[in-house]
Amino acid sequence: MTSYDVVIIGGGVIGSSVAYHLKALAPQISVAVVERDPSYKTASSALSASSIRQQFSTPVNIAISRFGIDFLRQLPEVLAVEGEQPAIGLVEPGYLYLATPAGAAVLAENNAIQRAHGADIALLTPDQLAARFPWLATGDLALGALGLRDEGWFDGYGLLQAFRNKARSLGVVYMAQNVVALEHTAGRVSRVRLENGESLACGHAVNAAGPHAGKLAAMAGLDFPLLPERRCVFVFSCKDSLPDCPLLIDTSGVWFRPEGAYFIAGAPPRDGDTPEQHASLEVDYGLFEDVVWPALAERVPAFEAIKFVNAWAGHYDMNLFDHNAIIGRAPGFENFYLANGFSGHGMQQSPAAGRGVAELILFGGYHSLDLSELGPERLLRNQPIIEKNII
Repeated sequence: MTSYDVVIIGGGVIGSSVAYHLKALAPQISVAVVERDPSYKTASSALSASSIRQQFSTPVNIAISRFGIDFLRQLPEVLAVEGEQPAIGLVEPGYLYLATPAGAAVLAENNAIQRAHGADIALLTPDQLAARFPWLATGDLALGALGLRDEGWFDGYGLLQAFRNKARSLGVVYMAQNVVALEHTAGRVSRVRLENGESLACGHAVNAAGPHAGKLAAMAGLDFPLLPERRCVFVFSCKDSLPDCPLLIDTSGVWFRPEGAYFIAGAPPRDGDTPEQHASLEVDYGLFEDVVWPALAERVPAFEAIKFVNAWAGHYDMNLFDHNAIIGRAPGFENFYLANGFSGHGMQQSPAAGRGVAELILFGGYHSLDLSELGPERLLRNQPIIEKNII
């Protein structure tokens, strides 16, 4: 076929979620997904640390996560193909945010919002933290926020493949091609041009290109601050066990969590990193030596003696405007939709984002969850969403 009702550019977890939800809601429509790298070797979906949390500071992000955790729990049944249920290894030990006296008020304010919107997050004093996590150094802390349920981590690549396999079983066509141009006139994208010289006519087009979303948007004449940002994940072992260890976000910005017999950790990139460094997937090993390990050893004394095992780098699809997703119909277009700029939250937000974009295309509005606050119009109005819990 050279013509489809919907053409989705990007076959990662966001694009595959959109594809699945479209066919689940409207089996009769034709859907194609164009994915530049079907091996997913460098895909953000395959290189993510793949966690889910309720501890956001904005109601819309909390609602998206609550939708997401419900979907992940039902996933084996919902995304089964011919009776074979996918497994994504979901575990829910929680997130633990730590705060010094300087950050305690913000943590408490966030907690009030979270609890008001149904998230079960406990505020713990330093004494309570020490009793619950005796391996934790608490001398400089004033407060901790621990998710008691609905927070944890899972196999992100498994989630991507579950969406993809289910979508294909429903008739979605996946194409291993690179998009080089979008033909558009009078507010409509009419064709998606491929690197091999072919083109696909479309009734609707979806930008789900992850770290490449800014370049794709520019093909439609849109200028959005969407860029790849390199994030490094470091793997290490520790001879001491840490009972009941959650995903911990330190006051330094460094985070860590268990991963099987090991631990993984990371930190925000250095302020001086160049666009070229962010575009690369080369690991910044100095970040571990200079930033991550010192913070780990200070927060967990057992981490003073660890063994470095491995590392990898992946890309955040960063929305530099406000670090929140851009979901909705592109300004000035009738049939071009955006699902971009998740800024590290794409894995956990993929169920709600995919469902939302599918509903916009099929029904012209949101039915399951109102995501209109995340629409691209806020960038044109210069009205950022202020999300205080960004990792």
